[in-house]
Amino acid sequence: MGLTYDDVLLTPLRSSVTHRSDASTYTKLTETISLSIPFVSANMDTVTESAMAISIAHCGGIGIIHRFMSIERQVHEVRRVKRHEGFILDKPFTFPSTANLGQVRVAAQEHGVMSFIIVNKEDQVVGILTRRDAIFATQDNTPVTKLMTPFKKLIYAKPSVGVNEAKKLLNKHKIEKLPLLDSQRRLKGLITSRSLEHVTLYPGATKDRYGRLRVGAAIGAVGEFLERAKALLEAGTDVLVIDVAHGHNEVALDAVAKVRRRFKDAQLIGGNVATPEATRELIKLGVNAVKVGIGPGGLCTTRIVAGVGIPQLTAVLACADIGHQYKIPIIADGGTNYPGDITKALAAGASSCMLAGWFAGTDEAPGGIILRNGMKYKAHRGAASFLAVTDRKFANKEISLDRLNTVVAEGVEALVPYKGRVDDVVYQLLGALRSGMSYCNAATIEDLWKQARFIRITEAGFRESKSHNVQMIQ
Repeated sequence: MGLTYDDVLLTPLRSSVTHRSDASTYTKLTETISLSIPFVSANMDTVTESAMAISIAHCGGIGIIHRFMSIERQVHEVRRVKRHEGFILDKPFTFPSTANLGQVRVAAQEHGVMSFIIVNKEDQVVGILTRRDAIFATQDNTPVTKLMTPFKKLIYAKPSVGVNEAKKLLNKHKIEKLPLLDSQRRLKGLITSRSLEHVTLYPGATKDRYGRLRVGAAIGAVGEFLERAKALLEAGTDVLVIDVAHGHNEVALDAVAKVRRRFKDAQLIGGNVATPEATRELIKLGVNAVKVGIGPGGLCTTRIVAGVGIPQLTAVLACADIGHQYKIPIIADGGTNYPGDITKALAAGASSCMLAGWFAGTDEAPGGIILRNGMKYKAHRGAASFLAVTDRKFANKEISLDRLNTVVAEGVEALVPYKGRVDDVVYQLLGALRSGMSYCNAATIEDLWKQARFIRITEAGFRESKSHNVQMIQ
C-alpha cells in the first residue's frame, strides 16, 4: 500500500510549544550546508534563475539554478547570486590602468556592477572608478586614470577590518565602497555599503563563509556534465544537483560516481529516487543529500504516461529511514499541494522540501506576466513537458519539425496565477509549517521526526479536512 499526503493527517499531541513562532525551522540541506528554512526552489526553467535564488537565500533557503541553458549563461546566473552581496567580496572586479571608459562600460553592462578597482602592471591598486566618477563622461576613449579617484584620495582598510569599523569608515567618509589592501597595496577584498546593509536586513540569510549568498546549480548525467560541473564550481556554486528523472538508472549512478571522483570536496545532491535501495546506493557513491520524488509534481505525468512511481509520503518515509541511518539529509521533491503537505513531508523524515509550483508565478520566477481574461498569470512547465523537451531538442539540433510526433512528454505546460513577491509566499508557508509543528509538540524539525504520528484517512476524511458546505468568497 502506497500513501501520499492526501491520504494522511498528523495526530495532534499535547504540546509544550506554546506559540508557533517558538518552532525552529533550522535544518540541513547537505551534511555541511545549513538552512534557516527548509525550502529549496526547484531547478526548473520557469522557477529558478538568479533572481529567485537571491530572494530564497535572503529568506533562509536556497535556490537551484536550472541547467537548460548554456554553460556560460548558467555560470553567469551563479555569479550574479554570489556577487549580489557579501560582507567581503573576495574577488572584486578590477581593470588595468591602461583601460578606457568604453571598456569599463561594456564590463559594467555584462556583470551588472557600477564600480571597478583600477590596478597597475604590478597588480597594485592605483584608484577606484565608481558610477559617480563616470556618469557625465561622454568619450568612450577617455582613460580610466583621468576619471578615477586616485590612490592618494582613496579610503581603504586592512583585510582584517571588522563589521563595525567598516561601517564607521563608510559613514565618516560618505562612501559606498571600501577596498581592503595589504601592505603591498594589493587588493584582498571589497566591502560595500549594500553588503553591510543586508547583514542587518536579512539576518537569517543562507550565506557562505565569505558572507555571500549560497546557491546551487543543476547538471545532467550525459554529454558535457563534467565540464559544466567544473565551470559552476569555479564560479562559486555551493552545491551541485544531478538533475535526472530516474536517479537509480546506471547512467545517473555512473554520473554521480564520476562527479564525486573528479570533484572530491564538492557538495553533491543525487536523485531523483523513490526507494530505499536507490537511496542507499547513492549514499554509498558519495552524495551529500538525496532528492526523493518520482512523479508527484503538479506538472509531472510520469506516473500516467509510464505507469511508474511511488506515492510521495511512502517514498519519503522509506528513503528517510535510510538517510537517517547514514546521517544524510533527504529532500522531498514535489507533491505538496497544500501548505500542510510540507509539514507532512518533514514529519516523514525529510530535512527540506523542494518547491516549484509554490514559487512559480512570483515576480522572481523567470518569464513575463501574461494577461488573460483580465487576470495576470505566468507560464510554468515541467522539465519533461512537450514544449520543454522540443525546445531543448531544437536547440541541440536533435529534431526537425516533421519529427515532433516522436517526442514522448512526461509533463505539461500551464499558467499559474501571478503571486507577487516570493518572500510573501515564503512567509505564509513558514507560518503554516510552524503551526503544524506546534500541534505535533515539535520545537525543531528533528523533534518533528520523533514526535509525528500519522493517521490514515478516507476520501470522506479528506473532504472534511477542506472547507465545505459554504460558498467561497473569491
